[in-house]
Amino acid sequence: MTNTHHTSIKRTLALWLGGLLTLTSLHVASQDYPNKPIKIIVPYSAGGSVDVIGRTLAQELTQRLGQTVIVENKAGAGSNLGSTFVAKSAPDGYTLLLTSPGNAINVTLYNPMPYDVKTELTKVAVVGRAPGILLVNNNFPANNVKEFVAMAKKSPGSLNFGSGGSGSSEHLAAEMFKTTAGIDIKHVPYKGGSAVINDILAGHVQAFFTNQANVIGQIKANTIKVLGVASNQRSSLLPNVATFAEQGYPEQQVSVWWGIAAPNKTPVAILDRLNKEIVAAGASAAMRARIAELGAESISTTRAQANAFLDEEIINWGKAVKTSNAQVN
Repeated sequence: MTNTHHTSIKRTLALWLGGLLTLTSLHVASQDYPNKPIKIIVPYSAGGSVDVIGRTLAQELTQRLGQTVIVENKAGAGSNLGSTFVAKSAPDGYTLLLTSPGNAINVTLYNPMPYDVKTELTKVAVVGRAPGILLVNNNFPANNVKEFVAMAKKSPGSLNFGSGGSGSSEHLAAEMFKTTAGIDIKHVPYKGGSAVINDILAGHVQAFFTNQANVIGQIKANTIKVLGVASNQRSSLLPNVATFAEQGYPEQQVSVWWGIAAPNKTPVAILDRLNKEIVAAGASAAMRARIAELGAESISTTRAQANAFLDEEIINWGKAVKTSNAQVN
């Protein structure tokens, strides 16, 4: 046997042993998990609904896991910055990601993507969701979706809608409805949803396809008018507002959701422990109340259900991205 063959065999054995040692160390680590603080990365700025859900969940998990769970905001690139950080982190259960529709949207919106949401991340659970809504200024003439569509069809291109940016869930929800209703309304992109809300209140932009968690304060204060709810049943927060389905547009089913993901190859024992504690946290009275205050509802899923849900969301949002020809700002 030549020296070359000996060298090749040694390298193969070294790689095999290295992989075995890594797997063994992860297995051992999973047996006493967690034994140090855990970090949840929120890939958006502090203050939004994604951040609030992350911090609420962190408080609950701190009590249940017996270790401090902290939230760190890593905003940028439409959630790709923070998501990539987690995807490339050690698969040991100590760096987690707070996921939302952006993780499904970006698969189609960005080319290339800096990480692969299917092969570098695994979903642990979905914890909550809030229905999409169509809102306008209180002085806007239309009082429901049908009247809004009638106005848009009477003067194509005369109405506009704001969004948190090209390719955002607000933008794509509007594009979905444009296709469904066959209307022409103009897109006015902003740098974030809060700026849209301010201009809705000031009358500078006419409509906003958002979710009720983003405008819970305005809803409770009656400073905006909601024309429709994009879910299969009426919102308990807006019992007098008909759904899009009730108004003739059953295809308009849009919601914002929040979940937890971990780097792929995280030991199954750790993923199962996290799922168990996240489900228990979501069922707690404190977290259910906090999520309800946001105008959202708690959800309980298995890991398999969470991953299947993400696959479905990637398909649904991908269709909207392609239809809208959305581009990253």
